[in-house]
Amino acid sequence: MSQEFSKCVKRGKIKKFTPGPRLVSKELRLAEEDLKTSSKSFSGKNYKWGIIQSYYSMFHSARALIYSEGYREKSHFCLVEAVRTLFVEKRKLNVLLVEALLEAKNLREAADYYGDFSKENCGKLIKRAEDFLKTAREMVE
Repeated sequence: MSQEFSKCVKRGKIKKFTPGPRLVSKELRLAEEDLKTSSKSFSGKNYKWGIIQSYYSMFHSARALIYSEGYREKSHFCLVEAVRTLFVEKRKLNVLLVEALLEAKNLREAADYYGDFSKENCGKLIKRAEDFLKTAREMVE
């Protein structure tokens, strides 16, 4: 178990969550909806929102994963740490997907807070969100 995961648990940012497994399908549905919306935003040349929506698709896919293990996060950083600890460290998930989630988080913050976004980053994140959702579905269904 990583030190960062342990710190998140101590701070109450990751908690055991018994209803989690029952909510996995809801999180996957939300991930799918955000992914569809991000594709529409991309088609409409609204790259800022496409990036934000792609990130949230990945967020909900990641949440589905940790819910399946009976945990809940209370911060975006701790969500990443939970996925890393519960899945990557146990060799259930490729580390590249966690790195994609981290990049998406950074690009979402740049787009949302600083107006820094591009067509290229939007297209890249949509593809990564598709991959993340596909993998999450395969793992929990």
